[in-house]
Amino acid sequence: MDDSPTAKIRNRFERVVISIDEAIARRQPEVNKELGSKPVKVHLVVVTKSQPVEIVRAAIDAGATILGENYAEEAVEKIAALPDCQVEWHMIGHVQSRKAGLVAKNFSMLHSMDNIKLAGKLNRACEENDRTLAVLVEINVSGEENKFGIPAWDEDNWHYLLPIFEQFMAFPRLTLHGLMTMPPFFEDPELVRPYFQRLRRLREYLQGHFPKVDLSDLSMGTSSDYLIAVEEGATYVRVGQAILGPRPV
Repeated sequence: MDDSPTAKIRNRFERVVISIDEAIARRQPEVNKELGSKPVKVHLVVVTKSQPVEIVRAAIDAGATILGENYAEEAVEKIAALPDCQVEWHMIGHVQSRKAGLVAKNFSMLHSMDNIKLAGKLNRACEENDRTLAVLVEINVSGEENKFGIPAWDEDNWHYLLPIFEQFMAFPRLTLHGLMTMPPFFEDPELVRPYFQRLRRLREYLQGHFPKVDLSDLSMGTSSDYLIAVEEGATYVRVGQAILGPRPV
């Protein structure tokens, strides 16, 4: 039996893919109805934060096609070290506006856009590089002060979000695809379900107000709770240690 690090990563990757398909099958009818007529698809973002290049390459060899990074500079180094790898790089961590140029130049999608200043700098950087950038808006659905994202835990105040999204949609080089969130951490992943449900309800609310913009993507769920996220409508899950193992100390 091959117990090399590469083989272990491949086995874990395949198990996660199977478990995602099983979670899709468990979705309730109302979830599928809200997701609309698009084919059921969950994109697996393998989170390579703090992992060395050889582990990243092993993930690609295992079948990963989307890699997620939290820090722009770290990702740029890995991108340069893996020029032959045909993968998408997604920025999933908080982005300071001064890093907008790195993100606009090197990533296919940003999961964590959370303010107009950043959006403006991303748009200008995309213009300079003759690119467009797919973006998800990060939403704080829990009210935790240590979480980034646009405040949206009070559903009675969602109307205040509409002018913010109108501004996001006005940037010609940014293509808005949907929403992202990081819920509170619980030992029991079942406890995160209400937060994922809230994000899905917000997506429905915004889609109803902006019917010409496709906001169908929901990025939610990590190694500890991605199966609950898939059951609740995630179209992107961000899984790192469940596939790659613990990060190096």
